[in-house]
Amino acid sequence: MSNIINARVTFHNSPIHILERFTFKDIDSAYEYFKEYSGLKECVILQTCNRVEVFGLSNDFNIQKIKKTWASLAGLEEVAFKENFEISENIDVYSHLLKLTSGLDSMVVGEEQILGQIKEAITNAREIRASGEYLNTLFDKAIRIGTRVRNSTGISKGSISVGSMAVKLAEENIDDLKSKKILLIGTGEAATMVAKSLNKRGYEFFVTSRTLDRSKAFAETVGGNPIAFEEVLSGFSNYDVLFVATIAPYFLVTFERIKEAMNDKKTGMMILDLSNPRTVDEKVTTIHGIKMMNLDQIAEIVDKNMRNRVNEKTNAEKIISEEISVLEAQMKRLEVEPVVKEIFKDIDTRRVKELEKALSMLGETDQEKIKIIEDLTKAVVEGIISEPMNNIRRASEQSDEELLKAATKLFDYKKKSE
Repeated sequence: MSNIINARVTFHNSPIHILERFTFKDIDSAYEYFKEYSGLKECVILQTCNRVEVFGLSNDFNIQKIKKTWASLAGLEEVAFKENFEISENIDVYSHLLKLTSGLDSMVVGEEQILGQIKEAITNAREIRASGEYLNTLFDKAIRIGTRVRNSTGISKGSISVGSMAVKLAEENIDDLKSKKILLIGTGEAATMVAKSLNKRGYEFFVTSRTLDRSKAFAETVGGNPIAFEEVLSGFSNYDVLFVATIAPYFLVTFERIKEAMNDKKTGMMILDLSNPRTVDEKVTTIHGIKMMNLDQIAEIVDKNMRNRVNEKTNAEKIISEEISVLEAQMKRLEVEPVVKEIFKDIDTRRVKELEKALSMLGETDQEKIKIIEDLTKAVVEGIISEPMNNIRRASEQSDEELLKAATKLFDYKKKSE
């Protein structure tokens, strides 16, 4: 029995700088290795800045082989895969992929970029023949369903994150933001959304984190100019806009540091604290020239926007739950299709042989009469065989193993396939 599997490391349990370590530098080479060493007969790799995922088809599913191959390609130790490694099989994979194509599993619900990335992934896999009938069918159907979900629910309209709202608020509060110096502190999920939004709008910005290596990895993946953390702490006066999105358990942007910075600045500063818990001291709002918004205030604005879209998300989930059983039946049917094709082929070979023998005995040469006789033999064969074949297909959809075994034995399918 064939299993569809999905192994993934995503933004849900790995910040961007950690996720970067699990990426494949050479996708073509990754396909070769997975097909040769991991036991996958078919393979599709989906790699974006928010996720690295391997979809596969296997008769002998082995998680350790997949981990070992992945680690080897990414230059990691196998122990690097801990709680950040997720694995799904069959119907759970179908559900996961439908959520991806529909935009329900993205950082920003409904975002459209992922659909294009999935289309690109299956196209690449097809071109180098890494995928086959199973994954091609699964991805084609998932893309169609995802597109339908988006079109019928409007889930992609007006989608916004706390990060992109923070950038929008900066634009509304600061004249000529493009000429200002922008600093992003942090490399986690919220920081990623800020960085993506800044990039999309064409703003230059600096990014910093606890270590310069982490800042560099983030900048390579999402954008920004990396800068040393120590340099930032003593140089807040260099910046006009601060986006603070860290998980530090203390005030990183203190009253004293900002007070000192504003003594050296002729212009004001806007601070947007997206951290939870907060890492900007609220007292900075008492300093002349400081505009500040915290996570609660930004989230409240986003929430107003999101409330209009709760129904869309519910409707999207409803469509997916309706489609999942249909998709599962279609995928199960693929398992028995070779049996059905082989039986039809075998019976048709016998039909043609007997037809030729009969025509020879009749000495018939009239092409019109020959066609009538041939159509008759086809109609008789199809009339007899169609119902049993449809029953075999239905048995596959319903996982009726006993009937499938009986059918393959009855038609001697195993012997032929061997």
